[in-house]
Amino acid sequence: MNNLKKPFINISTFKFLVFFCVLFFNFNGEAQINWTNDGDSYFKLEKNQLVTYTLPKHDVKTVISKEQLTPAGKSEPLNVAHFTFSLDQQKVLLFTNTKKVWRLNTKGDYWVFNFKTNTLRQIGKSFAPSSLMFAKFSPDGNTIAYVSDNNIYSEDYASGNIQPLTTNGTVSLINGTFDWAYEEEFACRDGFRWSPDSKSIAYWQIDASAIKKFYMINNTDSIYSQLIPLEYPKVGESPSACKVGVVKLSDAKTTWIDVPGDASQNYLVRMEYIPSSNKLLIQQLNRKQNHSKLYIADALKGNANMIQEESDEAWVDLFQSGNQYEIDYTNNFSFLNETNSILWASEKDGWRHLYQVSLEGKPEVLVTKGEFDVIDLKHINSKEGYVYYLASPDNATQKYLYKSKLNGKGKNILVSPESLKGTHGYSISSNGSYAQHSFSNHYTPSSKEYITLPNHKALSEEESILNKVKKLEEKAKTEFFTIKTADNIEMDGWMVKPTDFDPKKKYPVVFFVYSEPAMTTVNDNYYAGKNWFYIGDMADDGYIYISLDNRGTPAPKGREWRKSIYRKIGTVNIKDQAMAAKEILKWDFVDAERIAVWGHSGGGAATLNLMFRYPEIYTTGISLSAVTNQLTYDNIYQERYMGLPQENMEDFIEASPITYAKNLEGNLLYIHGTGDDNVHYQNAEMLVNELIKYNKQFQFMPYPNRSHGFREGEGTRKHMSTLYTNYLKLHCPPGGR
Repeated sequence: MNNLKKPFINISTFKFLVFFCVLFFNFNGEAQINWTNDGDSYFKLEKNQLVTYTLPKHDVKTVISKEQLTPAGKSEPLNVAHFTFSLDQQKVLLFTNTKKVWRLNTKGDYWVFNFKTNTLRQIGKSFAPSSLMFAKFSPDGNTIAYVSDNNIYSEDYASGNIQPLTTNGTVSLINGTFDWAYEEEFACRDGFRWSPDSKSIAYWQIDASAIKKFYMINNTDSIYSQLIPLEYPKVGESPSACKVGVVKLSDAKTTWIDVPGDASQNYLVRMEYIPSSNKLLIQQLNRKQNHSKLYIADALKGNANMIQEESDEAWVDLFQSGNQYEIDYTNNFSFLNETNSILWASEKDGWRHLYQVSLEGKPEVLVTKGEFDVIDLKHINSKEGYVYYLASPDNATQKYLYKSKLNGKGKNILVSPESLKGTHGYSISSNGSYAQHSFSNHYTPSSKEYITLPNHKALSEEESILNKVKKLEEKAKTEFFTIKTADNIEMDGWMVKPTDFDPKKKYPVVFFVYSEPAMTTVNDNYYAGKNWFYIGDMADDGYIYISLDNRGTPAPKGREWRKSIYRKIGTVNIKDQAMAAKEILKWDFVDAERIAVWGHSGGGAATLNLMFRYPEIYTTGISLSAVTNQLTYDNIYQERYMGLPQENMEDFIEASPITYAKNLEGNLLYIHGTGDDNVHYQNAEMLVNELIKYNKQFQFMPYPNRSHGFREGEGTRKHMSTLYTNYLKLHCPPGGR
């Protein structure tokens, strides 16, 4: 396998990245790039046309024009949101007219453009508009399969004949896709796989019928309230039952795979055909997610045999794609056909490293070695015998491209230019000869170039980042630092000082927190130090803005750093943040009477915990969409990091902000959307009740029918920013004194 489409990223990171990019960066994603099979060109959507750019000269060619993308009888071309190719790249599936399902727009209409016949045709025309999901070609390119209303269908391209492959799909019996919890916490969306011979389809079936419904209420779209039911497994509740079946196109009969274990007490998080075979590779996680098993299953007979297992005292990390915006993404394996093995990530030696795990029972091979973490797997070049990955052994806030030999011999080689200190990103071509390279740091806006590999040389002097980086650099406003607490914990941080900073004056500090295993906030990129809610410029107004990464955040600092938070979310992370703040309060230019903290989701919970448990430090807090009671959140996330409440209820109580609400002394603004399907609005009402009980005065802002990211409703963003800014200025006034 010479091209790896889906690099690794810590699974917990995914759930926050989508929100963070949309809300804080107002990020809509870049135009999709698909490398051609030969790796010398890439496809790209531009101005309602599909074009190719051929390297090294960037020769551009229109392969589907506006006219060709205009359906018969229509005057406008399709507005294409996403595209995928048949294996021979002679046909392309065009995804349009999309609708959101939970986080991403995964429902829509599909059209096929045939390069050989120069024709455009809609598939699934008999279905309701915007109701198809995850359409993809069979390996031979003759059939397209897709999901609609939780059933799987196949459509013969030549005849247009549509065949139902499952017929029992309902709201709670889900074929070929997933329920809310699987999508949110495992990033599982596309739930079926074509067999290599194009004769069968393997698929997940989720039975959520035993999952209790959580009801949200819409009070604004009608004079009568509307109940919105959601199958949502709270922590402590058994997961949805899950199994894998293989359905033949010839008779639409399903053979169920006999994966050992209770289907409602285990998760099936990866499933894929082993190349050129009728065998499936399946990864199972137990309910606590601290025991992983790999099975090879016979897709024709249904029997499964375990070939590898791994345990961890905390949890076994599941690694996901760095491209969290891929609508059809679900965990894939990285196959190494030459050695009949997979490339596997594990923290078993205390660091996240890559291993070759044999599918034939041979000893595993450690590929990357040393006291550092692999951050992202970017590309496998089997021909040259190398794997490319992101790592940063010397600075946990940065990312660089490295390569190592697949056989585990030799040294880890830095590929990124050593002089470019910061964060590097790569999209590597299918043959490994080219890559799109991006670079930024806290004083350099993101810049892109196309390079050759492995020499990392720009294709032209004009686009070379090395040549133009000095012109791109700005005066650094953000400072990176480390701070050591009284507990001897060293934490990375960034700080933006007031524009007219006078070390003889004392300034207010605003802390931005997240602090949970889902995300780091201290990253050396151009967005470090930006506050996207604040109207104006915090530095110009006279604030010190700071963020810190505590133990438990997914920084590349080794297993012990990341997993020290097990069963201690709300305690270890909160103490680290507070102890670091105490050290910062010793700085001569910090005004200890004006200390504010804010965050969203896990950061909202951290804000509350800090306000309630360390009122002597934090005088003002702004908390958005917080989990105020850990028993209200979903089972996959909460049980992964906290265990089962049936076994250690005291940890959940001790870690929940609501336990300490009676200690509120400072100024608190709490914000929550009533339509939040992720962190339910009940968290707000529980907290409000507790604060009322103890006569604690605070400001509360519910946003009707807004979801976790507050993206709905006219004027929402402006209103929230105004509220946020005014509250901060009122209760934590800016400026030096």
